[in-house]
Amino acid sequence: MRIVLIGCGVVGQSFARILIRREAELAKNYGFHPRVVAMVDRGGAAVNPKGLDLEKMLSVKVEKGTVAASREYGRLAMSALDVIESVEAEAMVEATPTNIKDGEPGLSHIKTAFKTGKHVVTTNKGPLALALPVLTELADYNKVYLKFSGTVGAGTPVLELAKKCLLGDRIVSIRGILNGTTNYILTEMDEKRITFQQALENAQKLGYAEADPSMDVDGIDAACKLVIMANWIMNKKATLKDVDVQGIRKVTLQALEEAAKRGCTVKLVGSINDNLKVKPTEISRHDPLSVGGVLNAVTFVSEFAGEETIIGRGAGGMETASAILRDLLDIKHNLATTLIA
Repeated sequence: MRIVLIGCGVVGQSFARILIRREAELAKNYGFHPRVVAMVDRGGAAVNPKGLDLEKMLSVKVEKGTVAASREYGRLAMSALDVIESVEAEAMVEATPTNIKDGEPGLSHIKTAFKTGKHVVTTNKGPLALALPVLTELADYNKVYLKFSGTVGAGTPVLELAKKCLLGDRIVSIRGILNGTTNYILTEMDEKRITFQQALENAQKLGYAEADPSMDVDGIDAACKLVIMANWIMNKKATLKDVDVQGIRKVTLQALEEAAKRGCTVKLVGSINDNLKVKPTEISRHDPLSVGGVLNAVTFVSEFAGEETIIGRGAGGMETASAILRDLLDIKHNLATTLIA
């Protein structure tokens, strides 16, 4: 499978490292022979129709700051759209940063890949939160696959559990801790009795929170993931504007102390019932969603199986990259099944 990789940040580089590390195993166990024929970052592109040497490309990225600095394969003036349109490949991996204002440039990358017959694996929540119903229709129209398991739960297979393991059942509601940064902050406040600002600063020092933490602490990241689950799992046809969002900036130590007296704690919970909602919620310390640190947890309530909860790390370069590989293997399996049929 020839792959175009758009975005060479933490996730993109982690994906390249996984391919290097597992090359022999992927070939032996899955008959999977991925070749990254193009890589794109903010500085330009590197293209080799026969497949790029990923070890060398990672070295160039680290030393020069852009894969376009490769003497042999670098294309300084080549944009991502140019690459997607002109480079022959079966799949595109889209790993650019999330933009919830208009979904760009990821949205255009995905649409262009569809038009050129490429399957898409993305870790970019922006286009999905704003236009997942449309993108799903476009993928179907162009007879290609759109996969995005890394957008919810990173390497933890949240979407797969609901879509595959509960196949035949009907999921009636979902509740989840969907953002590791806010969960860390609330855990710190609860356990160490420190203020929101102090906990946020701790999270920033450890790299769990960005310098501008708005996406996390204002509940937007969790809302994006909620939209993806609502569409993919429950066919809600929802977008980000349909979510009632409240972040954690106003959660006080007093609220946590009062909750503790009742054997409870406060978590930022995303829920899908009749409505989509993200808000700080008091839950029992015995609730499966009462996880600490940067963990994510999602509880599915289904008609026959009842409540089932999946817990795992919801962020991280290698974790998210593992989801990309999982999606690519799923595409390979689906294509093989179609050929046999």
